[in-house]
Amino acid sequence: MRYERRGRGERRGFDRGFPPKPVEVGKEYDVEIQETSRRGEGITRIKGLVTFVPNTKPGDHVRIKITRISRRFAEAEVVGEAEAKEVEEAEEEETAEEDEAE
Repeated sequence: MRYERRGRGERRGFDRGFPPKPVEVGKEYDVEIQETSRRGEGITRIKGLVTFVPNTKPGDHVRIKITRISRRFAEAEVVGEAEAKEVEEAEEEETAEEDEAE
C-alpha cells in the first residue's frame, strides 16, 4: 500500500484565512455595549468583529481604544463617554452594512 505525500503548505482544513480586520490597534471608536460575556466584560461589535470591553454593561455608550486584535475578536479599553449623535450614526452604518451583507 502506498500513501500519497502532501506537499508543504497543503494542510487539510487549515488553508482558510481570516478576512482583514475592520479595526486597528490604537484606534478609537464610539460604541454601544450590547451584551455581557461569561467573564463579565461588555461585548460590542464593530463591523461584525466581536470586541470585549471590561468594566462596562449593556446599554453603555462609551468611547473605546483597541488594545489587542486576535483572529476572531478584539479587546479594548474605555477612554471616555461617547457622544450620543456619533453612536447613533455608527449604529445606523452597522445596520446598513448588515442589510447589504444579507
